Amino acid sequence: MHLIRSLWVAAALLGAGAAQAQTTGLDLAKSKACMACHQVDAKRVGPPLASVAERYAGQGDAMVDYLAGKIRGGGRGAWGAVPMPAQTHVSPEDARLLAEWILSLAPPKQ
Repeated sequence: MHLIRSLWVAAALLGAGAAQAQTTGLDLAKSKACMACHQVDAKRVGPPLASVAERYAGQGDAMVDYLAGKIRGGGRGAWGAVPMPAQTHVSPEDARLLAEWILSLAPPKQ
């Protein structure tokens, strides 16, 4: 019985950690003005962040570095005619956190 309760508590904490990461990622995206051009599930100026996550899901740590570089350096052509300007006000550390959060938005593989 104690083992079952311990497993339940651990699962609840992990779930709370995932929820906290989602909130923290969204808060960081808002604070860095990402949400001026992006939304999580709908197109604004740029693509929905969930679509970015889906396109690049499952490609490992190199994709985190790639997206962090795109956040800081900008890009053009991957999502249409409107370029993404460089976001040099975002630190490399925050760009990496944002990239990790964005990739976490991908639906689970089935």
